[in-house]
Amino acid sequence: MEITIISNDGLVMIPEPLRKSHGWEVGQELIAIDMGDGILLKPKKPFLETTLADVAGCLKYQGIPKTLEEMDDAIRHSIKESWHGGS
Repeated sequence: MEITIISNDGLVMIPEPLRKSHGWEVGQELIAIDMGDGILLKPKKPFLETTLADVAGCLKYQGIPKTLEEMDDAIRHSIKESWHGGS
């Protein structure tokens, strides 16, 4: 168990043995989670975990829906242009 103090500015120093054991470096962003009787600190991940349901439809297409054949044709055309310069 380690003991620390809250500063006048609300800062809390995490003792070195704890920082080292978790691999936390200077500048590490942490997430503070209220656990009711205390606070849990966890490292912030680069991207929050999401599900398809969380993001589905966030970039809605505004035009007429394309068919699979139209999408395949567009892919073929793009590949042809990149390999043959459009000829």
